[in-house]
Amino acid sequence: MARLNVKPTRMELSNLKNRLKTATRGHKLLKDKRDELMRRFVDLIRENNELRQTIEKELAANMKEFVLAKASENSLMVEELFAVPVHEVTLWIDIENIMSVNVPKFHVQSNTAREQEQGEFAYSYLSSNSEMDNTIQKTKELLEKLLRLAEVEKTCQLMADDIEKTRRRVNGLEYSIIPQLEETIHYIELKLEEVERASLVRIMKITS
Repeated sequence: MARLNVKPTRMELSNLKNRLKTATRGHKLLKDKRDELMRRFVDLIRENNELRQTIEKELAANMKEFVLAKASENSLMVEELFAVPVHEVTLWIDIENIMSVNVPKFHVQSNTAREQEQGEFAYSYLSSNSEMDNTIQKTKELLEKLLRLAEVEKTCQLMADDIEKTRRRVNGLEYSIIPQLEETIHYIELKLEEVERASLVRIMKITS
C-alpha cells in the first residue's frame, strides 16, 4: 500500500490521525448501514416471492373461472362487460426513507360514493351470469396485492443499488483509505522519532 505524499511533520501527523479517526467511524457506520439494508432486503425478497406466488395462483384460478364463465356468454356481451368501468380508484405515491434510501409507498382509494350510486355491478343491466360477476370481483380484489408487489419489487431494486454503493464505499475505506492513512502515520512517526534521536545525540555531544 503506497503511503500518502505528505511532509513528515507533527501538524501533518495530527491531521492524519484526525482523518483516520473520521474514516474509522465512517467505516463502522457504513458497515452497520450495509448490514441493516441486507437484513431488510432479505425480508423484502422473501415477501416478494411469497406475494408473487400468491398472485400468480389467484390470477390463474381467476382465468380458469373466467374461461368457464365466458363459455356461457356470447363474445359481444363479454366485450361490453369489460368496456364498462366498474371500479374507480385514486392512486398516489408517497416517498418513505429507509436507511437513507427513498422508496415508493403506493396508496389506493376507491370511489365508494360512485360505486354505491352505480350499484355493486354497474353492468348488471347487461345480464351477465353470476360466475362472470364473481370472476370480475375477485380480479378487483387483487388490485391491492398487485400494488404491494410493485411497491416491494421497486423497493428491492432501489435497496439493491444502495447496498452495492455502500459495499463499494466500505471496501474503499477498509482496503484503501484506512490502510493508507495508517501506513503514512506510521511512516511520519518513525521519521519524527529519527529527528528526535538525532537532536538528542547533538545535545549530548554539546553537553559532553
